[in-house]
Formats: sequence, structure tokens, C-alpha cells
Amino acid sequence: PLSSAVRNFTLNFTITNLQFTADLAMPNSRKFKSTEKVMYHYIDPLLQKSSIGPAYIGCKVTAFSALFPRSKEDRDDTGVDAICSYRDEPSDRKFNRVIVYHELSNMTNGITKLGHYNLNSQSLYING
Repeated sequence: PLSSAVRNFTLNFTITNLQFTADLAMPNSRKFKSTEKVMYHYIDPLLQKSSIGPAYIGCKVTAFSALFPRSKEDRDDTGVDAICSYRDEPSDRKFNRVIVYHELSNMTNGITKLGHYNLNSQSLYING
């Protein structure tokens, strides 16, 4: 029998109502760790409900980043970068980033809401 392999994909999006602070850039800071936990609270259930759900292992937030504001209204934008993993079972449907993108778009109200966070609707990026 063929064994499953663990595969990764990147997940990136922008939160428009989370002001970036210097401590969000430091993975060992209290602010990074608490915000990371909140991200998992929102991201994990969505991916578990998606087409990769049964094979989904989890995500690891790799960075929160300051985004250069285009206008005064954009000054609170914070980028979120994560590496997510899933089991690539020979018998399962193959990971399709386009399908997962559309599923996450639908589950986040057109890429506008993630829990109490507002999202930049043009910022969702998934790369398999």
C-alpha cells in the first residue's frame, strides 16, 4: 500500500482592523502568541470544513507583517502569513488551491470577515 505524504501550502491574507505593532513581528512576544492563537481559532475550523478537511493537519503562523499604507484608512492593515499542512493520501481527492480559495472566500463572506476581524477582500492568497 502507498503511504501518505505530508504536503504544505501557504495561506496569506490581510486584516484591516488589526493594527501592526513591533511586538507582532517578534514570534516570542506575548502579543504574537496571543494573536497567533486567535488566528488558529478562526482558520482551523474553516479549513476543517473545506474540501481538504479530512486530510487537514494544521497551520503555523509564520509572520505578521506591517503593510505600507496606501492611504490613511489603510494604516491598521496587518498581513498574516501561514504555512498549512495536510496529508496527501493516494486515495483522496488532490489538493486544489483554486477550490480551497473559493471555499474560504465563501466562508469569509467574500473575503471580508474572519471572526471579528475585517479582511481586505483582495488579499487572500493560497499557494500549493
